[in-house]
Amino acid sequence: MSDFFILILIIVVILGFIYRDRIKNRFFREKQKNYTIDDRFNADKREREKEIDRLLSKMGKNGINDLSPKERKRLDELSKK
Repeated sequence: MSDFFILILIIVVILGFIYRDRIKNRFFREKQKNYTIDDRFNADKREREKEIDRLLSKMGKNGINDLSPKERKRLDELSKK
């Protein structure tokens, strides 16, 4: 009986580890913060800058030919904002 209990406990721990993200999102949700318009604008601007930096660093390593057509289009869109 004790071996069976230990086996069940190990299975529960393994399943808990595998599904930890689902468990976390279900029971420990992050509360939505009340952002002002300025906060949202600044957060969006930071995200755009991060994406531009990522694309430029990729381009800087091997040249513009290293970017896919989709990435080139995205870089053009971001640089116009």
